[in-house]
Amino acid sequence: MNFMDLLAIDHAPQLAHAAGLPFLKVVPTTDPNATFGMAFGVFALILYYSIKIKGIGGFLGELTMQPFQAQSLALKIAFIPVNLFLELVNLIAKPISLALRLFGNMYAGEMIFILIAVMYGAGLVFGTSAGLLQLAGRFFIF
Repeated sequence: MNFMDLLAIDHAPQLAHAAGLPFLKVVPTTDPNATFGMAFGVFALILYYSIKIKGIGGFLGELTMQPFQAQSLALKIAFIPVNLFLELVNLIAKPISLALRLFGNMYAGEMIFILIAVMYGAGLVFGTSAGLLQLAGRFFIF
């Protein structure tokens, strides 16, 4: 999806506007809906394969017996709610973190290239600088 950014910045939105679409982002991952959808898909796979490989008992044991452990049965039972809370927060934070990091990286990259494109209209010195920056950016991204 990110290879769509290789198109010139103005062409795809202009073609979409001519086709009746009022707004188009060239790179789909600059929309948080796309990144959250992919993150939740990966999250479902993580849960599926964790249960498949460890079994339901191993998965639940991982949720309730980590990070605090004890030797006595009474302390093990006392630590279960604390461990479960910590592991659930960790588990829920994974897809949110993944989605927001991907969105932030792609959105920031898109903004940088838009700002470089704006430099072309600021005169010869800025236009030349913009061309060099855009060329350097393409080498580092791909």
